[in-house]
Amino acid sequence: MRLLLLGGTEFVGRAVAEAALERGWEVTVFHRGTHAAPPGTRVLHGDRTAGGGLAALAEGEWDAVADTWSAAPSAVRDSARLLAGRAGRYAYVSSRSVYAYPTPAGADESAPVVDGSPDDGEVPYAESKRGGELAALEAFGDRALLIRAGLIVGPYENIGRLPWWLNRIARGGPVLAPGPRDLGLQFIDVRDLAGWTLDALAAGLGGPYDLVGPRGHSTTGELLEACAAVTGADAELRWTAPEAVAAAGIEPWTELPFWVPPGELYDTVHGADVSRALAAGLRCRPAAETVADTWAWLRSIGGVAPQRPDRPAVGLAPEKEAGALAG
Repeated sequence: MRLLLLGGTEFVGRAVAEAALERGWEVTVFHRGTHAAPPGTRVLHGDRTAGGGLAALAEGEWDAVADTWSAAPSAVRDSARLLAGRAGRYAYVSSRSVYAYPTPAGADESAPVVDGSPDDGEVPYAESKRGGELAALEAFGDRALLIRAGLIVGPYENIGRLPWWLNRIARGGPVLAPGPRDLGLQFIDVRDLAGWTLDALAAGLGGPYDLVGPRGHSTTGELLEACAAVTGADAELRWTAPEAVAAAGIEPWTELPFWVPPGELYDTVHGADVSRALAAGLRCRPAAETVADTWAWLRSIGGVAPQRPDRPAVGLAPEKEAGALAG
């Protein structure tokens, strides 16, 4: 398989590139050149936001394209139109954020989505991803694969969620652990997402697929206890009721990554029905394996994870955590 990867140097794109190389695929990476492409790839440079920025893609043919773009949908539109006659299939890594909020627990790919346009410039994230989907569909039709990812974790993470928990627990001492301990979590290891994406492209799948671990694949307790185990830290997880977390003025999701209390937002984030992806071969590794491999990667780069400039830093300030624990 000849794969063209639009992006391919960070997190999701890098995982897809490495998985394709492991399969013996011929991988071309088109990117701006701000980060090194994975060894073994053919590299093309260009800036999708600049006039003439797609010139390097004017020639060439590929069996499949994978696109991880998260900004203006018009960039997806322009690349998809350019490649429609020279590429077999187009996988666009979208997001479950495209669903209209609130998304009820048990919702699948048939749930209502937000409005979007392939001609949009910079718009909010949900509308941007929906516009990217429409751009891929406009150019490729049923050859477009829409990967509506949920919470993505694993090595190379540049959002900071799992790295924050690992580093916080590695510091030891009392740790504010948001309850309930057995609250189910839905996330997906980036390597499982990459592997499924390549399988789906090779199988000729098209249309939307929610891609995240099954409901209850892990729990808050399992995740944080795995962090404690792999770091070997002398950490004390102090399980705290959602009401006490809220009373301390702590924001779910951002200050306490992964976690949201039971309710409307929880159902939206951790309540997806992923039966369609499971039927199409999705397999998710144990949470403990993801945690261990992310810790090994984090240590290999000095303990500080890269941070995407377009996303806010996550995590709870030490003084705010101490105040909540003291209360």
